[in-house]
Amino acid sequence: MITCKNITKSFGNLQVLKGINLTIAQGEIVAIVGPSGAGKTTLLQIMGTLDKPDSGEIFYKNKPINQLKDKELASFRNQNIGFVFQFHQLLPEFTALENVMIPALIGKMKASEAEKQAKEILDFLKLSDRTEHKPAALSGGEKQRVAVARALVNRPSVIFADEPSGSLDSQNKEELHQLFFDLRKEFNQTFVIVTHDEQLAKLTDRIVPMKDGKIV
Repeated sequence: MITCKNITKSFGNLQVLKGINLTIAQGEIVAIVGPSGAGKTTLLQIMGTLDKPDSGEIFYKNKPINQLKDKELASFRNQNIGFVFQFHQLLPEFTALENVMIPALIGKMKASEAEKQAKEILDFLKLSDRTEHKPAALSGGEKQRVAVARALVNRPSVIFADEPSGSLDSQNKEELHQLFFDLRKEFNQTFVIVTHDEQLAKLTDRIVPMKDGKIV
């Protein structure tokens, strides 16, 4: 579903990615692992179209996306990609429901339909009784599940997660890890996860180890 061909990326004189070739299949859960500075997050951001490579190509379902203009790329990202970060990045002034609806509203979905989809996902994630709570009134695990719901609301092709359980305690961590597999079973959802968590990595379909800007 996603193919990276010879991706390179430098910041100044530092070459962070050195010719990455990687393919992700539909419905696959992949963990990208490696020491700090290996290039994991940079690769995730480039695959997620948040950054552009210096050279190489990225294909989604055989469609090259490198040549898309910024506005087209933003629209593609909104409709096809979801993100979950280590720190949930919820907007504090909005309720859980409103936070989840935001990507759908940005994608020009009718408010009534956005609310319906957001409620369905929050219900699936066992958060239906927390829809009107703002982030400050949610636990760490609940905040991260709301972040997952937000990533899912536009029914994306893939979710990219950057250390998604890094800020959670052991119980919430286990629940979040199980959630990824539940979502794959329910929606055939694809996940690409950057993680230092060996327990999570071992559960995934495939581990992609990185070191010094290369897959090893």
